[in-house]
Amino acid sequence: MSEISETEVLRYTAFSADPQGGNPAGVVLDASGLDDAAMLAIAAELGYSESAFLTGPGTPGESGGRGYTIRYFSPKAEVPFCGHATVATAIALAERNGPGDLVFTTQAGTVPVTVAQDGTELRATLTSVEPHVMDAAPDDLAEALAALDWPAGDLDPALPPRIAYAGARHLVLAAGSRERLADLDYDFARLEALMHRLDLTTVQLVWRESATVFHVRDPFPVGGVVEDPATGAAAAAFGAYLRELALVPDAAVLTLHQGQDMGRPGTLTVELRAGDARVRVSGTGTRIPAAE
Repeated sequence: MSEISETEVLRYTAFSADPQGGNPAGVVLDASGLDDAAMLAIAAELGYSESAFLTGPGTPGESGGRGYTIRYFSPKAEVPFCGHATVATAIALAERNGPGDLVFTTQAGTVPVTVAQDGTELRATLTSVEPHVMDAAPDDLAEALAALDWPAGDLDPALPPRIAYAGARHLVLAAGSRERLADLDYDFARLEALMHRLDLTTVQLVWRESATVFHVRDPFPVGGVVEDPATGAAAAAFGAYLRELALVPDAAVLTLHQGQDMGRPGTLTVELRAGDARVRVSGTGTRIPAAE
């Protein structure tokens, strides 16, 4: 008998109100009886880029938000933080207990989440841990481009490569055109090896449509999937990247479109606030019917 058949595993999508859009995640609201192997087995059987497991009570927030300890597993391994599974879990909790403030204790740190009613939909907003941005070594950049089969001349020089962190590490590479972003056919094993060496969770590929609108894609070979359909952790890291390089104002609201090239369109909203280094990422979500 599979672990899923013995455990209540909910399926939600994040960053879309359409079950066929956004990024699916498994959600286990009571994983207190599961060990690491069981959680990994559930994540692998589901096959989603990540699944979330509430393993116990966490520390409530200063505002009185309910506290939970949460862990995240891809089909291959545990990851320290996952934005879309955080949003999915917050919406699942809100459907049961009502909207409000939550506080998730993650391996990356404390992540407050607020769920609010937005018309007929629920919208969750997570606040990242303190981010940071660092240079990418030239040799590592060359290896990433070789694995992607992207000529260096296809990059956008206005958005230079960096490694950005807001709970997990992501290599940010900017395409010079929407066509370059859409044409993704990479060497899975080669990129996976580089990402393990650099401790990267995804590679954040971006194209800038306008001052505040971006299209993004996230190869995720280290998680055992070719591409992540909507990546909240990378969105938070990307917001920090844009602010660090003064590519957007200190206070800004950004729109990220992801998943269109996979047939699972989703929208992530990234908010930067002056005087607060943390990044807020918000989106809708919905339960995936059993037949999906």
